[in-house]
Amino acid sequence: MATVELRFSALPEHVRTARLVAAAVARRAGVDESVLDEVRLAVGEACSRAVGLQQRGDLAGVVRVALIDQEKRFVIEVGDGAGSLSELAEPADDASGDGSSDGSDDTLGLAVITGLVEDVEVGRDDDGGLIRMSWPVNPA
Repeated sequence: MATVELRFSALPEHVRTARLVAAAVARRAGVDESVLDEVRLAVGEACSRAVGLQQRGDLAGVVRVALIDQEKRFVIEVGDGAGSLSELAEPADDASGDGSSDGSDDTLGLAVITGLVEDVEVGRDDDGGLIRMSWPVNPA
């Protein structure tokens, strides 16, 4: 199992780099060409969400991206490092439904991700929120 890890400061200009690296590693891992755009978009949404949480909380942390090449799946984990702020961005916390909360962009981003990726989990780790996405790989 090969893993590529990216860590970058929470600046929007780094999201593009994360998307490009994710697509290149996914291609090399054997993810079908027809879903590489979905990989790029999903990573972009997850990283943008992480950057937004960091900036909204005025934090100086990093966004973490792990690209994991498993035998039958290609897994991407995006950690926001935003601590308890990540709890505010969970979809269930937007009870008003009017999108007026500060987390409305986060909720929209999560909706886009779940629309793009069949296998997605939104949870937490020790540093904050964690989005785990995976795609099948073609046998070599």
